[in-house]
Amino acid sequence: MLKKQHICAGRVPLILFLCQMISALDVPLDLVQPPTITQQSPKDYIIDPRENIVIQCEAKGKPPPSFSWTRNGTHFDIDKDPLVTMKPGSGTLVINIMSEGKAETYEGVYQCTARNERGAAVSNNIVVRPSRSPLWTKERLEPIILRNGQSLVLPCRPPIGLPPAIIFWMDNSFQRLPQSERVSQGLNGDLYFSNVLPEDTREDYICYARFNHTQTIQQKQPISLKVISVDELNDTIAANLSDTEFYGAKSSKERPPTFLTPEGNESHKEELRGNVLSLECIAEGLPTPIIYWIKEDGTLPVNRTFYRNFKKTLQIIHVSEADSGNYQCIAKNALGAVHHTISVTVKAAPYWIVAPQNLVLSPGENGTLICRANGNPKPRISWLTNGVPVEIALDDPSRKIDGDTIIFSNVQESSSAVYQCNASNKYGYLLANAFVNVLAEPPRILTSANTLYQVIANRPALLDCAFFGSPMPTIEWFKGTKGSALHEDIYILHDNGTLEIPVAQKDSTGTYTCVARNKLGMAKNEVHLEIKDPTRIIKQPEYAVVQRGSKVSFECKVKHDHTLIPTIMWLKDNGELPNDERFSTDKDHLVVSDVKDDDGGTYTCTANTTLDSASASAVLRVVDVPNPPFDLELTNQLDKSVQLTWTPGDDNNSPIKKFIIEYEDAMHEAGLWRHQAEVSGTQTTAQLKLSPYVNYSFRVMAENGIGRSMPSEASEQYLTKAAEPDQNPTAVEGLGTEPDNLVITWKPLNGFQSNGPGLQYKVSWRQKDGDDEWTSVVVANVSKYIVSGTPTFVPYLIKVQALNDVGFAPEPAAVMGHSGEDLPMVAPGNVHVNVVNSTLAEVHWDPVPPKSVRGHLQGYRIYYWKTQSSSKRNRRHIEKKILTFQGSKTHGMLPGLQPYSHYALNVRVVNGKGEGPASTDKGFHTPEGVPSAPSSLKIVNPTLDSLTLEWDPPSHPNGILTEYILKYQPINNTHELGPLVDLKIPANKTRWTLKNLNFSTRYKFYFYAQTSVGSGSQITEEAITTVDEAMASRQVDIATQGWFIGLMCAVALLILILLIVCFIRRNKGGKYPVKEKEDAHADPEIQPMKEDDGTFGEYSDAEDHKPLKKGSRTPSDRTVKKEDSDDSLVDYGEGVNGQFNEDGSFIGQYSGKKEKEPAEGNESSEAPSPVNAMNSFV
Repeated sequence: MLKKQHICAGRVPLILFLCQMISALDVPLDLVQPPTITQQSPKDYIIDPRENIVIQCEAKGKPPPSFSWTRNGTHFDIDKDPLVTMKPGSGTLVINIMSEGKAETYEGVYQCTARNERGAAVSNNIVVRPSRSPLWTKERLEPIILRNGQSLVLPCRPPIGLPPAIIFWMDNSFQRLPQSERVSQGLNGDLYFSNVLPEDTREDYICYARFNHTQTIQQKQPISLKVISVDELNDTIAANLSDTEFYGAKSSKERPPTFLTPEGNESHKEELRGNVLSLECIAEGLPTPIIYWIKEDGTLPVNRTFYRNFKKTLQIIHVSEADSGNYQCIAKNALGAVHHTISVTVKAAPYWIVAPQNLVLSPGENGTLICRANGNPKPRISWLTNGVPVEIALDDPSRKIDGDTIIFSNVQESSSAVYQCNASNKYGYLLANAFVNVLAEPPRILTSANTLYQVIANRPALLDCAFFGSPMPTIEWFKGTKGSALHEDIYILHDNGTLEIPVAQKDSTGTYTCVARNKLGMAKNEVHLEIKDPTRIIKQPEYAVVQRGSKVSFECKVKHDHTLIPTIMWLKDNGELPNDERFSTDKDHLVVSDVKDDDGGTYTCTANTTLDSASASAVLRVVDVPNPPFDLELTNQLDKSVQLTWTPGDDNNSPIKKFIIEYEDAMHEAGLWRHQAEVSGTQTTAQLKLSPYVNYSFRVMAENGIGRSMPSEASEQYLTKAAEPDQNPTAVEGLGTEPDNLVITWKPLNGFQSNGPGLQYKVSWRQKDGDDEWTSVVVANVSKYIVSGTPTFVPYLIKVQALNDVGFAPEPAAVMGHSGEDLPMVAPGNVHVNVVNSTLAEVHWDPVPPKSVRGHLQGYRIYYWKTQSSSKRNRRHIEKKILTFQGSKTHGMLPGLQPYSHYALNVRVVNGKGEGPASTDKGFHTPEGVPSAPSSLKIVNPTLDSLTLEWDPPSHPNGILTEYILKYQPINNTHELGPLVDLKIPANKTRWTLKNLNFSTRYKFYFYAQTSVGSGSQITEEAITTVDEAMASRQVDIATQGWFIGLMCAVALLILILLIVCFIRRNKGGKYPVKEKEDAHADPEIQPMKEDDGTFGEYSDAEDHKPLKKGSRTPSDRTVKKEDSDDSLVDYGEGVNGQFNEDGSFIGQYSGKKEKEPAEGNESSEAPSPVNAMNSFV
């Protein structure tokens, strides 16, 4: 069932819009209708007397209405006044007073009547008054003289103007006078002083009255005020006043508050509904009172209450009857409080509950006009018809009046008329025109045909069907050209004909037909609906915290319907962006460079299309280090403390965590600021401890999460009194620099620590172990004193005490020192050596007597050197080595000795002065050790079955060599090691020939020397015996034959062709028949290719796919790995760079190298000849 719903009771803006459409039912202007007033001047019409008077009255109707006016209740004949004209086709009056005449002549109450054959409509009573801006009356104002602290009211009392003037106080320079909790302007324009101060003294307190209507400002005579202190007042009047009068000139003391306005404890205030209620309380007192407001038996309305004029004025906007009651203002200071109660009564001029609406009826129909209003007091309702009270108007049988309602039944064309409803009470009146128009008209649709509506998806769609007809037509809606009437629940049909789709979807798109019917006919109209995708912000700007001076970027990405073109607008705090080049925008971003404090706020990205908009906001918080504190003040100034007070600077949006206080000593360290104290960020005072005789200045820095502020301005200087020092020098030491002196040193006090002028030091000393009295001397402000003629290395007790012109510091504690040292006198005795092994020995000695040290014992020092080797008689340059053993040790170890060597050593005692005499040299001998490796090993003269080895003996035999050990083993083609052969060689040999070896075989040799202790380190080498000469000659001949070279080229070419064919076949998805090709082109000297992968069979290694290392020998099956085959002759250095004899034998040079044990020798391999490399292809 199609929904029909009367929606005037709704509250959403959409429904309000529909209600307005229903209530403003218009009769088409081409149909007969009574007049309707469309425009008129306000009820209270204040005019500018310098301009022509224009009183508006516009109306519509069919036929067009004629106009007439009344003035002060009687007919106003405009034809008799040449200054008055009426605009053509209008009822608006124009009174020409610019050329002649006065505005006051035309003051009065005017009313306009618009009339045609169907009735007459009347305007409100328009009260016309010219504005007035009178001058102040001339008056002589005496200067005002007050003593400090008194209260004062400077009266303004402006002349009464129309409308009332706006009051403000300024000086002669047209600068507004500053106002505060102490000084403020009242609602009546007077200037109130709760108490006066000397700075209030001035001669130009001027009250100004601004009359906005005439744009004029009137000025009162300046008022002179002088505020003087008690001393000034007494000097002025003492000669002329009695004692009693003189007493009255005493300074105003502190006093509790009293009210300057309003007077008394209670007052009454009446206000009209809808206006602004303004309540005022201004109090005097010393100190300045603070004003508070409460409502008795209730609370102040939260969203409608505002405080003005430093809380002295309470304002409630849109006041209603519920705001009536008692309001209390409280003035309070440190000495007391005072209360005043204001009783508020809210009255109401008439206001509409139901205003009468135009009524269109067809002959024979019934209807009603309703006129309901409210007010305080209750308004009286009266009816007029065509401007005439209904009681004296012509009788109409179809009309019946019932209080605020007129009931019509069985109306006829003659029932057409305009009715006026008047609701009035003592505070005002309401006048409304509503016509009754009796017509017989078939339906007509007023909405334009084929109107296109575009709506965002998931939002309501409203399809208009404005109509008219009498009787009232019924409305039906259809979708599509052949659709049936809409009966689904998703549609709502409003009384004004509008079809509402509460949630429009994509499938709502289409053509809709509106059909209007009554008993006189039918009309229809088509409209079209398109549904668009909503505009959405898919990437919203994000909250940002940036430091002042940096750059910030906000991103705003928008998704929208492709048929709609959005415009992107950026706002700051709901206003336009500042006109500043630092702000730059592109499609998706807003960038703010060099951010300043004022840039903080809410930034909103708004995307607007013709149908909808989307917005997203982000807050920018600009932070920075705090501004420096200011207004530093020193109070409670004592000898050793002072209180520092300051005012914090702006925290720049980052809370202050702490304050850092620094001081400068202008007397001792001018320009140098030192740390004094730190306090929390919530404190603004600090109690500071001070030192005597310092000229202090202080400064304060604030620190927040961003960093530290600049220092504040320095405080005033504060010089503390001098006092005796409260501390003595530190780091007191006594050390002799010569055997017969004592040097006393200390860290002197700085100027800050001196506590007074004349800083000196009292230096005292005596021997620790004697009975001598203290010897003292007073020295200037230095840091060292030398005592001469002291015995060598004697302990002393030392004291250094500070003093100044005021007195001495506390008695210092004594510290111990020593007079100067001398070289030790005695060498250590009983030195003996215990040889631990061939490289380590232990030395022992007896300590020297303590007295012979003659200083601080630092340790013992051993000098040792090798006199000669037991195996070499030649004497080399003697290099002495030194080992020092700290403290009082009497033994030590000598590491790193050379085996089988003679050593000598001596021992000396060491103190702070140096070394004592050396002990007698003590010799010792280290036993044999194992030798080092032979110095070199070479293999020379290789033959078919022999190799000759040459070597140099070990550079460090470390004993007597007993023999050499030679081990060797063959290495086969697979890098495997053969059996190991041991051979002992006499120690006097340096050459040895091995015979009966295998030809063309690689051997690995391990060679080392032996002493009676054991075997030394080994040296390794590899070598190859030569090949058979006849075989070598044949191989060389084959390799140099042209036919052999041609054969190899043919093989290479064939391989290339086969690879190309195979590659082409594989790209085509098939396999290359390698076996068939081999059968067709068989060649006994060419190895076949593998059928599975097309690679050369002889060029693969099933066991190892790693490339051969350089220098490795060719495997026994004479295969070469594919990846190394192209450069096999280059990779083997011996095969290319070596030389051949005429008989084909190989000439090579071998150099020895150290390697690991024999079991690890399988890394090396044989280097093949070029012929062997070529044979690998056969």
